[in-house]
Amino acid sequence: MVPSTLTATPSLTDTPYPTMTPSVTPQVNAEPFLYYTQAGDTLPVVAIRFGVNPDEIESPDPIPPKGFIAPGQLLIIPHGLLNTTSNAHLLPDSELVYSPSARDFDVVKYVEDAGGYLSTYSEYLGSIGQASGGEIIAHVALVNSVNPRVLLALLEYQSGWVFGEPQDLRQKRYPFEHVNYQDEDLLAQVRWAVNQLSIGYYGWREGRLTGVSLTDAQNPDKQVMARLAPELNAGTVAIQYYFSQIYDSTEWVQALNAESGFPALYKSMFGDPAIRAMSVEPLFPPDLTQPPMELPFLRGPYWSYTGGPHGAWEREGSWAAVDFAPSAKAECATSTAWVTSSTPGRVMYAHYGLVIIDLDDDGSAQTGWVLIYLHIREDGRVQVGEWVETGDLLGHPSCEGGLATGVHVHMARKYNGEWIAADGPVPFVLSGWTVHGGSKAYEGTLTKGGETVTASPVGADVSRIRLEIIEDED
Repeated sequence: MVPSTLTATPSLTDTPYPTMTPSVTPQVNAEPFLYYTQAGDTLPVVAIRFGVNPDEIESPDPIPPKGFIAPGQLLIIPHGLLNTTSNAHLLPDSELVYSPSARDFDVVKYVEDAGGYLSTYSEYLGSIGQASGGEIIAHVALVNSVNPRVLLALLEYQSGWVFGEPQDLRQKRYPFEHVNYQDEDLLAQVRWAVNQLSIGYYGWREGRLTGVSLTDAQNPDKQVMARLAPELNAGTVAIQYYFSQIYDSTEWVQALNAESGFPALYKSMFGDPAIRAMSVEPLFPPDLTQPPMELPFLRGPYWSYTGGPHGAWEREGSWAAVDFAPSAKAECATSTAWVTSSTPGRVMYAHYGLVIIDLDDDGSAQTGWVLIYLHIREDGRVQVGEWVETGDLLGHPSCEGGLATGVHVHMARKYNGEWIAADGPVPFVLSGWTVHGGSKAYEGTLTKGGETVTASPVGADVSRIRLEIIEDED
């Protein structure tokens, strides 16, 4: 049970945690930062966080210009920022993503044992029919690769659903405090929540986010900018960004208070997250490389590259996914084309348009390399437990599962539960074609040697791609 001293709504008397900053001003003649890198750091992104140019960063050891930097490497960085939030780490990365630390966590049992409103709740979930509250949390956590512990803790902090009861109609309709009549009830609310967490986590990881905007508690018509401390980890930023979407500046400070806010509640529910993190982090090594992968269709017919790097599951978050469509099918009609497996692996999930392939065959989506294919039609689809080789048929592309305006397949990679950016330190390479992102989601190219294929949502000629037929393989 959660101690009675911790409440779902933050007190207005908590000690302020971060420092607000309306602007960023370089310090003059300040001592440089001595920053020790974290897993997932790259030189371009570290430079963005610290507000400097990459060539201004020095180190006693060589710094890879594009790839991951080894955790713990000393970087000497000029002071480019004046006021930032606290640099305290509140939540490890492995507690935000669906990492190996949650591999054996039974969401449904935890909810049932807690005995709160969530344990009696049910709602229709399109992929599995009528589902219990615990099943909804478990499903959304799996497909979004967000740690179910953090979802349960947020739900308890904001509405008391896990151990108690919602106190009013607002908490019942909007348990994650996102008040929007189009997003009523648990399923819509938790989907909204994971999207905000993903925007914060991957925005920080991939260099698209450096601060949060908050409503000034003293002047609701005014927005206050908080420049995030550059030393923060992605898990902490995810929580900070999430609360910035629903709380004003005072409430935000209270929610992040390590002694009485969300971090304290989290620890009371699940123990010390830092201890669990010690056994599983870093989530990926600096020399991580993608195993060989092939384009996800048969040799011969042309397909179209319809989506460059974009959100892995919801529309935002990590730009880890790419889309391909059979050229002859633009709308949601029945397609006879086949999606094929890009790698060998075990089918660990095949339901409601989604196929998940476990490359290391350990039965866990939280460990090692995992590849997902979305919008795979039910008839003709592979079954859970099947082993597939590269090129084996997975099913037909369709509009099933998630949002889709036309027949296509949506692909994304994960490693140890973290989505891997398609155009990042570990580039997405399919049959020798390397993915490159554009300035916006869904834009970008594939390149191979001197050839270029350009993403086009309407399947323009520049997006056409195929695997050549091999006449004689002997």
